[in-house]
Amino acid sequence: MQKLHLVMGGRVKDPQHLEFTDLNAIDLVGVYPDYASAEDAWRSCAQRTVDDAEMRYVVVHLHRLLEPALHKPE
Repeated sequence: MQKLHLVMGGRVKDPQHLEFTDLNAIDLVGVYPDYASAEDAWRSCAQRTVDDAEMRYVVVHLHRLLEPALHKPE
Protein backbone atom coordinates (compact mmCIF):
# COMPACT_ATOMS: atom_id res chain seq x y z
CA MET A 1 0.00 0.00 0.00
CA GLN A 2 1.25 3.46 -0.89
CA LYS A 3 1.66 5.62 2.22
CA LEU A 4 1.29 9.23 1.13
CA HIS A 5 2.33 12.10 3.41
CA LEU A 6 1.58 15.81 3.06
CA VAL A 7 3.93 18.46 4.42
CA MET A 8 2.35 21.84 5.12
CA GLY A 9 2.76 24.78 7.41
CA GLY A 10 1.84 28.32 8.25
CA ARG A 11 1.41 30.89 10.94
CA VAL A 12 -0.46 29.69 14.05
CA LYS A 13 -2.43 31.69 16.63
CA ASP A 14 -0.68 30.02 19.57
CA PRO A 15 2.66 28.16 19.31
CA GLN A 16 1.30 25.49 21.69
CA HIS A 17 -1.53 24.57 19.29
CA LEU A 18 -2.13 23.97 15.61
CA GLU A 19 -4.81 26.54 14.72
CA PHE A 20 -3.63 28.40 11.64
CA THR A 21 -4.32 32.14 11.45
CA ASP A 22 -4.87 32.38 7.67
CA LEU A 23 -5.82 29.26 5.72
CA ASN A 24 -5.26 31.14 2.46
CA ALA A 25 -1.60 31.56 3.38
CA ILE A 26 -0.89 27.88 4.16
CA ASP A 27 2.39 26.73 2.63
CA LEU A 28 1.67 23.40 0.90
CA VAL A 29 5.18 22.03 0.63
CA GLY A 30 4.26 18.79 -1.13
CA VAL A 31 3.04 15.20 -1.07
CA TYR A 32 5.64 12.49 -0.48
CA PRO A 33 5.56 8.72 -1.06
CA ASP A 34 7.00 7.78 2.34
CA TYR A 35 7.53 9.20 5.81
CA ALA A 36 11.30 9.54 5.47
CA SER A 37 11.11 11.90 2.49
CA ALA A 38 8.25 13.83 4.09
CA GLU A 39 10.29 14.18 7.28
CA ASP A 40 13.25 15.53 5.28
CA ALA A 41 11.01 18.18 3.68
CA TRP A 42 9.42 19.02 7.05
CA ARG A 43 12.81 19.32 8.73
CA SER A 44 14.06 21.67 6.00
CA CYS A 45 11.04 23.97 6.38
CA ALA A 46 11.05 23.82 10.18
CA GLN A 47 14.75 24.67 10.36
CA ARG A 48 14.31 27.56 7.92
CA THR A 49 11.67 29.11 10.22
CA VAL A 50 13.15 28.06 13.59
CA ASP A 51 13.39 31.66 14.87
CA ASP A 52 9.69 32.34 14.24
CA ALA A 53 7.69 30.69 17.05
CA GLU A 54 4.39 31.31 15.26
CA MET A 55 5.36 29.30 12.17
CA ARG A 56 4.57 25.57 12.31
CA TYR A 57 5.13 22.83 9.78
CA VAL A 58 3.54 19.40 10.07
CA VAL A 59 3.52 16.02 8.36
CA VAL A 60 -0.01 14.76 7.65
CA HIS A 61 -0.41 11.00 7.16
CA LEU A 62 -2.71 11.09 4.13
CA HIS A 63 -2.88 7.31 3.92
CA ARG A 64 -4.58 7.27 7.32
CA LEU A 65 -7.20 9.75 6.11
CA LEU A 66 -7.77 8.00 2.78
CA GLU A 67 -8.18 4.51 4.26
CA PRO A 68 -9.00 4.89 7.97
CA ALA A 69 -10.28 1.31 8.34
CA LEU A 70 -6.75 0.02 7.74
CA HIS A 71 -5.31 2.14 10.56
CA LYS A 72 -7.74 1.60 13.43
CA PRO A 73 -6.07 0.82 16.77
CA GLU A 74 -6.85 -2.64 18.09
